[in-house]
Amino acid sequence: MDKFKDVGFAKLDMTRRERTGCTETVYCPGKNCEQLAGIFAAFCENNVPVLGTKCTLEQYEFVKERSLDVSFDSVSKILTSNWGEVEKLPGLVAVCTGGTADIPVAEEACRTAEFFGCDTLRCYDVGVAGLHRLMGKIDEIRRADVVIAVAGMEGALGSVLSGLVSAPMIAVPTSVGYGASFGGVAPLLAMLNSCAEGMAVVNIDNGFGAGVMACRILRKINRK
Repeated sequence: MDKFKDVGFAKLDMTRRERTGCTETVYCPGKNCEQLAGIFAAFCENNVPVLGTKCTLEQYEFVKERSLDVSFDSVSKILTSNWGEVEKLPGLVAVCTGGTADIPVAEEACRTAEFFGCDTLRCYDVGVAGLHRLMGKIDEIRRADVVIAVAGMEGALGSVLSGLVSAPMIAVPTSVGYGASFGGVAPLLAMLNSCAEGMAVVNIDNGFGAGVMACRILRKINRK
């Protein structure tokens, strides 16, 4: 197989899994329907699994109508191929949200991790405004090998969880919140300035990045 396939408007990485453990992911915004369908068709021809992020319903329907075997989740906006094999990773990723409004970003993390072979545990709406909700789930969360905390507003969930678990913690700030959250900047800065150790932070609304990082951690654990 060629290392990449040139389709004119894009050069598709066909061997990324051999280098990084995960096949290429396509960022769907900025691509018209014909381009996205062409990209997925090229990966299909080479039997390489591919994932698309921030996909619209219109894009999905166009790709599906081209007789490509794909699935779409309207909450996470994740588009996935149903061809090729994905390595199954032993271990568990717990994905927690501060509130229900954070679920779309959390689902992007979950479905990304699942596509690349991880098992996930969803613990949603366990934010610090009602700490008893989190403590009611903490024993389940502590079973996980990696924990992802997804939160907007003041972004406190990551700091609290990082002080309660021994697993690597990945914090995802979301753009959920009122004006003073500055579209996710406030929780981003709060997470970056956390005094709870063992927590890494990805960019605002970057559930995909958190899901991939969780997979890499599990892959290294299992190789050891």
